[in-house]
Amino acid sequence: MIDAPQAVAPPRTERPQPAGRQREPYLDNVKFVLICLVVAGHSLVPTLAAGSSRAAYLFVYVFHMPLFVILSGYLSRRFWDSGARTSKLVDTLLVPYVIVEAGYAAVRSALGDGWSLSIMDPAWLNWYLMALLLWRLSIPVWKRVRHPLPIAVAVYVLAGFCELPGDFSLDRFFGLMPFFVIGLLLAPGHFELLNRAWIKIASACALLGAAAVAIVVAPRVDLGPVYYRHDFEHLDMTWWTGIAVRLGLLVAALVMSAAVLALVPRRETWFSGLGTRTLYCYLLHGVPVLVAKEMGWLSQPWMFSPWGVLAIAGGCFALSVVLCLPQTRALFRGLFEPRLSWLYRSSSR
Repeated sequence: MIDAPQAVAPPRTERPQPAGRQREPYLDNVKFVLICLVVAGHSLVPTLAAGSSRAAYLFVYVFHMPLFVILSGYLSRRFWDSGARTSKLVDTLLVPYVIVEAGYAAVRSALGDGWSLSIMDPAWLNWYLMALLLWRLSIPVWKRVRHPLPIAVAVYVLAGFCELPGDFSLDRFFGLMPFFVIGLLLAPGHFELLNRAWIKIASACALLGAAAVAIVVAPRVDLGPVYYRHDFEHLDMTWWTGIAVRLGLLVAALVMSAAVLALVPRRETWFSGLGTRTLYCYLLHGVPVLVAKEMGWLSQPWMFSPWGVLAIAGGCFALSVVLCLPQTRALFRGLFEPRLSWLYRSSSR
């Protein structure tokens, strides 16, 4: 869901790099891995009746958006340190949000679903831009309170007692809140703690174990909880079961996120540059995925098999590469990273 240069998935959150200082490739590598999982997750939906597809979907959805939110929080730590950051809320969040809403309304209309445009209710993947806007607006509160993480976890749990509306992404805002707060609390040294051989081995074992669990439980569990948005009643759970599931998901997402952070290469790789442009992949990939679903390309009989999952994953990887290319950014930069300096008053001391 996701990012801009040095952001997470959605909007831009990077700080200007001092002259002569090279950009750190590590988080860009993480972002590219995650955006590939986002595209794959959306593309697997037509084949969820197959056990292999459902297991892969469950595995990915437990952690991929929580980790994106953690990175968004981490890269937003100093968001309010400069008055110029305020304009970013409009330039890289609100304006792209409106453009994407109109764009996907046009795509749905062209596919025969009729024209439907609601700025209050984010269209599909556009929820992340609005949620990130709200999370960033909440940063001063988290920096002010004494114990931000326990408070965020308490709010996350209590949100399960009421069905929050999808308007302005309030359901995801509360459902993923602890991950954003964790990102705010992280420091570079925390990532270095994961750069140890024994942790990398344990991380590989943890992800393999999680994959095995997903294969076993996927046919028997409801996927609703991994969307981090529905209340206990909607999920047909008692309140104590709902609390246990929410806390269990929180722990599982954090363990799997830490494992991925430990295993992703820290050096410059061939995909490091692609990771700086994940915003474009996030906002644009829905169009080919929607078309492929509508045309039935993602629901061919042979795709309801492990080989089908691999084929979808390979196609999504290729699509992610194309949408993260500099040529793609050059083509759509005016829409997703507009320069609106004319809109703001000049700063004065």
